[in-house]
Amino acid sequence: MDIDFVIAWVDGNDEKWLAEKSEYSPSSMADSATAVRFRDWDNLQYWFRGVEKFAPWVHKIYFITWGHLPKWLDASNPKLEIVNHRDYIPEKYLPTFNSHTIELNMNKIKGLSEHFVYFNDDMFITKPVEETDFFKNDKPCDTFGLNCIYFGHDSAGHFNGSNMEIINTEFKDMKKAIMKRDFSKWFSMKNGFRKVVKTSLLIPWEWFPGFQYDHLPSSFCKSTLDDVWEKYYDILDKTCCDKFRKEYNVNQWLFKYWQFCKGNYEVRSDKFGECFHITETNFDRLCNSLENQKYKMICINDTPRTLDFEEKKRRVKECFEKILPDKSKFET
Repeated sequence: MDIDFVIAWVDGNDEKWLAEKSEYSPSSMADSATAVRFRDWDNLQYWFRGVEKFAPWVHKIYFITWGHLPKWLDASNPKLEIVNHRDYIPEKYLPTFNSHTIELNMNKIKGLSEHFVYFNDDMFITKPVEETDFFKNDKPCDTFGLNCIYFGHDSAGHFNGSNMEIINTEFKDMKKAIMKRDFSKWFSMKNGFRKVVKTSLLIPWEWFPGFQYDHLPSSFCKSTLDDVWEKYYDILDKTCCDKFRKEYNVNQWLFKYWQFCKGNYEVRSDKFGECFHITETNFDRLCNSLENQKYKMICINDTPRTLDFEEKKRRVKECFEKILPDKSKFET
């Protein structure tokens, strides 16, 4: 099968983008408009190097942008498709500074394959990967378990709550039947011991309390997005009408949860990758994991708790240079 990669990127230093952004003011979820969400780690070139070296089988790369491009990017590469927001996002939602709008509409990208993997720009391939790491038997590969939703400051709990409202509406009174149907998936030790334990403890509830999964690139079937849009257009439309993220928004994790409940996935080992929400206590472990290529995939997630930004950016780039020192064909 053809498997495409999709990645969304924004140049948070672009003066034209900043000027357009300043014309609009978010009425809630103020954190989504802060600089930390858009500051540049200057490491996107390593994403392309990792793809070329470790996933040469990829069919196409769809690079979503507001309109700007990295100065070093060779847009003429035959595997690369540049996708402007206005190329696929309905006009009534534009301009948008809401990442949910950018992600929820990916099924509208012209030419996108049925099977695709969505990357945030902080998610990298650091070891060789195969097609079967992302899709097996025509189904997306993933790791997950049941979990309670955490509603804390700067958390994604509100979005998860909105996602679960749809899930528990669509799959009302079906939890036991779904778990019985996919018992070998729900309780596979590939999910990891902690996820299996949490799933076991949350069996008594008749509804789905929430899901725990690894914050890594997401494998999707485009038809999944089509189905959710068809059945819950009004809710997705409401999210997409918001210029900035708001607490009641749904996000692309909804599509992942939908696939779980439909049984449209295959279990992947939880050791496949690791997400680091960068703090002072885990930064050294991040650097060691990156240098030693401990995981096939790694997420380097910037947060308000990421201190000494410039120094950490320098160290991360040094680590990448050790494993991906050569320019890719995506670079000029």
